[in-house]
Amino acid sequence: MTNKKILDFLLVALKGFAMGAANVIPGVSGGTLALITGIYKKLILSLKSFDGLALKLLFKGKLAELITHINGVFLLALLLGVGASIFSIAKLFDYLLVEHPIEIWSFFFGLILASVYYVGLTVDKWTNAPKLFFVLGTAIALTLATLNPAPTANENYIFVFICGIIGISGMLLPGLSGSYILMLMGNYKLLMVDSINALSTSLKMLLSGNLSFLQNHEMTKNLILFSLFLFGSIFGLLSFSRVIAWIFERYKNATISLLTGFVFGSLAIIWPWKNEIKHDSLVDRHGEAIIVAYERYMPVLNIDNLIPFGCIGMGILCIWGIERMAETKTK
Repeated sequence: MTNKKILDFLLVALKGFAMGAANVIPGVSGGTLALITGIYKKLILSLKSFDGLALKLLFKGKLAELITHINGVFLLALLLGVGASIFSIAKLFDYLLVEHPIEIWSFFFGLILASVYYVGLTVDKWTNAPKLFFVLGTAIALTLATLNPAPTANENYIFVFICGIIGISGMLLPGLSGSYILMLMGNYKLLMVDSINALSTSLKMLLSGNLSFLQNHEMTKNLILFSLFLFGSIFGLLSFSRVIAWIFERYKNATISLLTGFVFGSLAIIWPWKNEIKHDSLVDRHGEAIIVAYERYMPVLNIDNLIPFGCIGMGILCIWGIERMAETKTK
């Protein structure tokens, strides 16, 4: 690897690091950070490349050609960054959301707010059509932000498979959180808590040579549901990426303006000043009540809010700095 290739690899890993950290924040998607950092289209095209040709190259043992075809170096760097983030700074964000929620929400609010401007600049010309798609994207995101979760879980196998397809949109569509969408569909606890707990427990039992979980109806049911959800996610990831890539190639301005609207509308979810509304019957893996909605309010201009406003400014400065670095690189 040349120095330039090493630098590019580390830069992509850093962007993956940011994507992993963003996924910790409810309502913020990794797709948003991919769009902000300029790798969104490349990510979609890389996912799209997992096709019949990729399988042929794999079965023929042509690994070098396969890696080139699927943009393997890029995906590896991205995955390493996301993985490193999950085991490091994501933990920090998890702590900050509990101990300093207004400050961390403020930082991401500034981050997303500034990104709307810079992402909007990538639209070649803001004619009536892009403006209409921007409004449509904003309206969809705002609608999702105000919806209440479904009251009960739905264990129908087809519905669970669909949950996997739709839930993965949190990665592919900027401004939309997969976990938040699953909550609206009523299956967050079923698929992200109960099923994952069943998988974790069964793997531990399997490693110890204990197969009794196969006779446990509740556990096997959750394992089937998790498998359907996983297959739905993989199907959605590979097929939806092809749809987005096709649309991107033919309707670039409309696509970017729609995604910009998604990001802009998601500011309603990220709004720093809000009170949590929890659902007692919905609990996470730690037994704590899950936040299902927020009661938003306007901040008072006083000394107590100086730090949150400063965090908004830091978020804006971060995006400005990223854009400056990108401009320098292209010169």
